[in-house]
Amino acid sequence: MTQFKSEFLNIMLERGFYNQCTNIDGFDDYLYECEKSGKPAVGYLGSDPTGDSLHVGHIVPLMMLRWFQKCGHKPLTLVGGATARIGDPSGKDKLRPFLDEQTLTHNIEGLKKSFSKFLRFGNGATDALMVDNWDWFKDINYLAFLRDIGTCYSVNRMLTMDSVKSRLEREQPMSFLEFNYMLLQGYDFCVLLQKYNCRAQIAGADQWGNITSGTELGRRRYNTELFGFTSPIITDSNGKKMGKSEGNAVWINDEKLPAYDYYQYFRNISDAEVGKCLRIYTDLPMDEVRRLEQLQDKEINEAKKILAFEATKICRGLENAEAAQATAVKTFEQGAAGDDLPTLNADLEAGIGALDAFLQIGFVASKGEARRLIKQAGLKINGKPISDENYIITKADIVDGAVKIAQGKKKFGLIK
Repeated sequence: MTQFKSEFLNIMLERGFYNQCTNIDGFDDYLYECEKSGKPAVGYLGSDPTGDSLHVGHIVPLMMLRWFQKCGHKPLTLVGGATARIGDPSGKDKLRPFLDEQTLTHNIEGLKKSFSKFLRFGNGATDALMVDNWDWFKDINYLAFLRDIGTCYSVNRMLTMDSVKSRLEREQPMSFLEFNYMLLQGYDFCVLLQKYNCRAQIAGADQWGNITSGTELGRRRYNTELFGFTSPIITDSNGKKMGKSEGNAVWINDEKLPAYDYYQYFRNISDAEVGKCLRIYTDLPMDEVRRLEQLQDKEINEAKKILAFEATKICRGLENAEAAQATAVKTFEQGAAGDDLPTLNADLEAGIGALDAFLQIGFVASKGEARRLIKQAGLKINGKPISDENYIITKADIVDGAVKIAQGKKKFGLIK
C-alpha cells in the first residue's frame, strides 16, 4: 500500500495509525525531502508527568514515534514539567490536583524510562532526545508572554475547541489556568522549532486542538508551516479505550506491572482486535500480520500468542518476553505453576482471608468485587471455586509448596 512519497506516512496508513493531519501533502513533501537528502526530519511527542509511568493507552503515538525513528528521523519526547502544573483540560471534567516538585521529578524519571523502552536515546543524528518545557517557562515574563503570544490567539476560536467547548456545554467549571493550556502547548511547539528545527507534532486525536494552537502560532508569529499528525483513539470491540484491564491501567514500567501480566493483557485480547493490535503494538512485517489476522477459530490463539510475545518483547525486552511466554505455557498448557506467576507472600501460619488475598495480589479492585465473583464461582483456590467469602487460607491449603489461586480462566497466582 503506497499512497504517499514518504516511507513514514505509507507505514502509518498501512498499519492504521493515520487519523488526521494539518496538511498531509505538505507533511509528505517535508518527510520525503528529508528522507531523500538523508537529513532527518524532527518530530515530537509530549506527555505531562502526572504519573510515573505511561500505560498501554499511551503506546499508540509512542509507536508512531518509534516508526518515525526507524524511517531515519529524529524523535523528541517533551515532558511537561511546566504544563503539568496546570493540567491539560482535554477530556477532563475538573481541574487536576497540583503536584509538588519532588513528585514531578520522580514522575519525569518514570516517563524517561517508559520512553526508553520504545525509542533509542543518544547523541546521534536520529537518536531520541528528551526535553522539559519547565526549562523555558520557569523564567518567562507574564506580560511579555501575553503581548508576544497572547495576541496571536482569538478567544472566539479557543472557545470552539473540544477541550473547552465540552466543559462549557456540560456547565462544568473551567479555570482561567486551564484555559491557558493550549497557549502553552502552542508555545512549546514553536520553542522546539527554534531550538531543534522541529516541524512535526505526533499525538492522539484528543490533542488536535492543542496541536493546531501550535501550528497556527508557527504560521502567524514565525511564518513557518508546522505539521500536526494524529492517530485515532484505539478502542476495543465494545468501544472502550485500549489500555485498561478490568479498571486497572496496563503499565509500561516494570515496577508497576510484572512482564507476565503485560503479556497476558495482549494474550487475552478479543479475536476481533488481533489484527489491529498486531499492526499497532508490534514491529512485525505486514505480510506476517496479514497472515496471522486471517487465522480463525482455535488457530487465532496462535496469533494471540505471537501478539503477546512481540508486544512484550518491545516493552520489556526479549528475556522477559520469553519468561512470560514460558510461564503461560506451563500454566495454561501443562497445568503447572509457571515461574513468573504473580506471587503473594503471606503468613499462612496465622492465615489470610480469601478476600484480602485476592485484593492484595491485584486480581480484584475491591472486596466488593471479590464477593461478587465468589457468588459467580469466579474465584478459585487450588482449582476449586470458593463458596464462603469468609474463607481463611492457611498452611493446610499448600500444594507443592504454594497455594494456587485463580480468577476465572485467565488470571493465576501463588500464595507462599
